[in-house]
Amino acid sequence: MDNDSAHHAVIALRMYLTGDYVNLIDHSGDYLDKPHFLFWTSALSYHIFGVTSFAYKFPSFLFTILGVYSVFRLAKELYDHETGKLAALIAASSFCVILANNDVRMDAILMSCIAFASWQLVAFVHHRKSISLVGAALGLAIGFCTKGHIGLVTPVAGIFFYILYKKDWRLFYDWRWLIVIFLFALFISPVVYCYYLQFNLHPEKTIRELNKVNGVKFILWDHSFERITGRKQLGEAGKKDRFFFLHTFLWTFAPWCLTAFVALFFRLKNFLKRKPAPTGSGRQEWLSTGMFLLLALLINFSGFKLPHYLPILAPATAILSAHFFIEKKNDPAWQKAFFVLQLFASFSLLLLAVLINIWAFPVKSFWLLAIVILLLALVFYYFLSKNFLLIQKSIAVSVSAVALFFFLLNTNFYPQLLPYQGGKPLADITKGIANPKDVFFWKNTFSASYNFYSASLRQAYNDSIILPGKKYWLIYQQSQRLQVDSAGFVFGKTFAVPDYEITRLKKGFVDPVTRKEMLDSLVMAEVMEKK
Repeated sequence: MDNDSAHHAVIALRMYLTGDYVNLIDHSGDYLDKPHFLFWTSALSYHIFGVTSFAYKFPSFLFTILGVYSVFRLAKELYDHETGKLAALIAASSFCVILANNDVRMDAILMSCIAFASWQLVAFVHHRKSISLVGAALGLAIGFCTKGHIGLVTPVAGIFFYILYKKDWRLFYDWRWLIVIFLFALFISPVVYCYYLQFNLHPEKTIRELNKVNGVKFILWDHSFERITGRKQLGEAGKKDRFFFLHTFLWTFAPWCLTAFVALFFRLKNFLKRKPAPTGSGRQEWLSTGMFLLLALLINFSGFKLPHYLPILAPATAILSAHFFIEKKNDPAWQKAFFVLQLFASFSLLLLAVLINIWAFPVKSFWLLAIVILLLALVFYYFLSKNFLLIQKSIAVSVSAVALFFFLLNTNFYPQLLPYQGGKPLADITKGIANPKDVFFWKNTFSASYNFYSASLRQAYNDSIILPGKKYWLIYQQSQRLQVDSAGFVFGKTFAVPDYEITRLKKGFVDPVTRKEMLDSLVMAEVMEKK
């Protein structure tokens, strides 16, 4: 998808095509924002699998597997094996975690690093093995090299709250924490050095209206604070929405969101009564609660916030919810409460699936419809079966509802939605008629998905770079046609495809009746001459 996902994929594509793994460059020049790790892993994957969607998404998928396993091990360390398995299931079936593997940004890798580093830190507290400190440093470093300070602060805050809860004050003075600090600094040094090479050695660069950029200071300090304060170079997405976290959490952590809120409420209510207890008992630790509250406050009151920030909450949310399920599993009243909460969330998902796949983008394949019916039958089997306890039915219905929802998204919704994004259809046309090296973009026209699927880098049109007598192609938006005509081009073959910003759906586009009215067109025209 265009915007972040295709944008990031093309930064990695540039690395792959040029062999330059130091400089972060996007369509507008030097890219001063996210660190290198996602781009490095994606470029490596291109070398193995070629430039494909699979290659771009595969590293994040592998990290997601690590993340889910880390949630299992972390919850097992904090509680027991049963809680660990349920926490892993909840994390893996959360809306935001699955979505992070569809519309791939940094978030799947970041979430997994937070879970892995937290597991390693808790393992060290419990077992005092130095190898856990090496793992913790590696997890913290990869998280930092993926999205900055949040990958460092979250697990460190979690273990701080956990040690406070245990009241094992000697842990704060253990000299072996110096190992973590040293190894963390060592592991992040390649990224810091790349920022030094790209920015510190080139004070003449102006990036995002900033002069004499100190790249080392940016990555070690400024990066995350820009987002918290909402500096103008980043914009003010969601800045004034003080209920951002509440309404965003409800859909990003479906179908577990309601149970998670209830679990948090009772966790906070009971905290003052809690005392430390041995590992594996039914205690309520502070790690997951502290991480959840810290991240919720940071996200909600940040000056720049977007929904895809929330997957970093998945480990803490999954553990909170899983422990609450296990703690109350033998209480008949709570079994009924869980069933009602999860049934409401699950059927809300199914209702949304019906709305999308019957009204907005109807299912047209008989075989697809047959599989959907089978999956829906599975949901109702768990709902109606007398072979399971209510709490088992609550969990089984929720997981099967999510499976059905994303099956429909991946096999029907996205395949019908993506053609409205002009980049790939136009790239497919290009492969048969033109060399991407001869394709140029009109000013303020961007399509990262075109560049990705044509395995080419964006070339901005400029009169000075076109040789006399050379035929070339120009890409522009239909809405820019008057500007293009005023430049005096004489066009030959012309191709146009529908184009819409599909990551920001509006009612007018979703409604099949008014959809065409919302569309622009992405045009590729052969320039025969210029008057």
